[in-house]
Amino acid sequence: MPTARFTAAQISLTRRLRGMPFTTAPGPSAARSSWIEPTGIVVSGVSRSFGSVLAVLDATLTVPAGSVTALIGPNGSGKTTLLLMLATLLTPDAGIIRINGFDPATEPERVRALMGWMPDTLGSWPSLSARAALQTTGRMYRMTREQAAVRADELIRLTDLTDFADRPSRVLSRGQKQRLSLARALVHSPSVLLLDEPASGLDPAARAALRQLLRRLGGDGTAILVSSHVLAELDEMADAAVYLAAGRTASPEQVAAAGASARAWRIRSLDETALDRALAAPGVLGALVMVLGVDKLGTLVQVENEASAAALLHNLVLSGVPVCDFGPAVGNLEHTFLDLTRSTIIDSEARE
Repeated sequence: MPTARFTAAQISLTRRLRGMPFTTAPGPSAARSSWIEPTGIVVSGVSRSFGSVLAVLDATLTVPAGSVTALIGPNGSGKTTLLLMLATLLTPDAGIIRINGFDPATEPERVRALMGWMPDTLGSWPSLSARAALQTTGRMYRMTREQAAVRADELIRLTDLTDFADRPSRVLSRGQKQRLSLARALVHSPSVLLLDEPASGLDPAARAALRQLLRRLGGDGTAILVSSHVLAELDEMADAAVYLAAGRTASPEQVAAAGASARAWRIRSLDETALDRALAAPGVLGALVMVLGVDKLGTLVQVENEASAAALLHNLVLSGVPVCDFGPAVGNLEHTFLDLTRSTIIDSEARE
């Protein structure tokens, strides 16, 4: 396929891009001239307000190179504001941010050259095809036309856009535009990646492919921070999590306590009568287990810790119950998030 050539009018569309101004990033030759140690993301005591509104009060986190970290919090907790500060688009009022050692506030060009940024909604150029949009983005990173064309082809295959690559972006579905947005964030092979709701609009197959891609990028050394409200998906891709509530990140001690709190487990048996009988028998539940009820998915029990869960399963099997499913009713991230949220509400009410 011939290399696409872009008019000055098409290039000028970059000024309307919602996201980082790619045109200020150093070109590939500059990136190759000096090696940058991939230390990932470091945030310490960061705050940001908008007039009287305190969006971020005290954020501290680390995303090491070669890891996938989830950013979790309720609406209005300050997640987007924090991501915008990391992406050089807002300046913090206080605190320290380092992206591979560079300060986004004073060295934005260095940060943009090594960072990929996918906001929750990234505007597309309606008249450009996915292929042309990727080639344009590559040119903004000062790639040659040939380099941009080759990279666009790679990303089209990577994000499964082959069948739609030459259609105007205005006819793409929400999920297809999300895949294009991800591809644009990866054009320059960034060592740090910020993703805000990347799975929004994706079908189940595309969501699974996204999880696999992020795990692969993390394994290759990329520092990835991903924000999403779909905690079950984050459970399957993240190595660690940062919890943000009312502009503050939870401390490691708070996270550990929340993760270790009592939680609901679900049990299913091929013989529900035998399960009910066993749970009612003396000595099977133990002191640290309590039956919560039964729903269409099975029997719910509250378990104090994993040791208690293992003991319960052992007792059920010894009692002859044919257990076919035994596990936490919700994932680890959701359990920790809900416990932290309850603690935050209780603390707020106590202060009032």
